[in-house]
Amino acid sequence: MTKEHELGNYPKPMPMPIMVFWTGLFGGLFWSTIGFMAYYFHFTEIRPNVLLEPWLLGKWKFGWQGTLVSILILGILSIAVAFLYYALLKKYSSWWFGLGYGILLFLIVFFLINPLFPGIKPIADLSRNTIISSVCLFSIYGIFIGYSISYEYQNKKMEEKEAAT
Repeated sequence: MTKEHELGNYPKPMPMPIMVFWTGLFGGLFWSTIGFMAYYFHFTEIRPNVLLEPWLLGKWKFGWQGTLVSILILGILSIAVAFLYYALLKKYSSWWFGLGYGILLFLIVFFLINPLFPGIKPIADLSRNTIISSVCLFSIYGIFIGYSISYEYQNKKMEEKEAAT
């Protein structure tokens, strides 16, 4: 062992709530940016700006400023989504739980809270490309959030177990 390890001067692991916060924020920012790119390249009819439509006035919300604000808001909302996963599903280490979580989020957005957002047509009126792209984005987002949190949780448990012996 190196002298740093012997003295305990190596970096301390990040506490789980901090890790969940950063996972949620990064996941929301990254995957909503990918969602915007999917809109830009015509894979989907839905852009992140639909989040602002019912709440704010002005045409700015349809421009690049609205896109940036929407991506930031989705990043912040994603923190709550990550903490919800942490509270409910952190013990399950299979990526299937993340996939299911992403699909559940898709169903919530497109079936339950869809009426709040006039920029999102009812699911029956959306194109096949939009539906497939959205299901894929939500699924990959769920896998990212779920697997990241579960992996770190399992590592922490293993480290605690090893430290106790």
